[in-house]
Amino acid sequence: MATIGEFYRSDDWKTEKHVPVIEFAGTPSSGEMFEVSVSVGREVAHPNTTEHHIRWIRVYFVPEGSKSPYEIGSFEFCAHGASVDGADTSTVYTDHRVVFRFKAEKSGTVIATSFCNIHGLWENSMKLEMD
Repeated sequence: MATIGEFYRSDDWKTEKHVPVIEFAGTPSSGEMFEVSVSVGREVAHPNTTEHHIRWIRVYFVPEGSKSPYEIGSFEFCAHGASVDGADTSTVYTDHRVVFRFKAEKSGTVIATSFCNIHGLWENSMKLEMD
């Protein structure tokens, strides 16, 4: 029997346009809100057309010592140039980048996942150290 984890791929985001890039605004302090940015295609641009696009990004946090992750956010990207006139006929597009804030009491790992409608599921993680 297959599990969803078998379908997630990862690579170096500097050379692979599908891997989510996680960035923190500074070093957070325990219990205080801080900003996180997740994007796809930072170094190598990912297409954003009706035929080929990033559909969503999901972000999780696993505190040190925890047995399971907390879902921090789920972000959908729904405008990829399609309209009632057909594929790539609109001038409305979303950008596959999210910025959000959250707080935690201790260090852990931020995990970001994304879905490309052609190339499937991708993931990346980054250690979060608290002051």
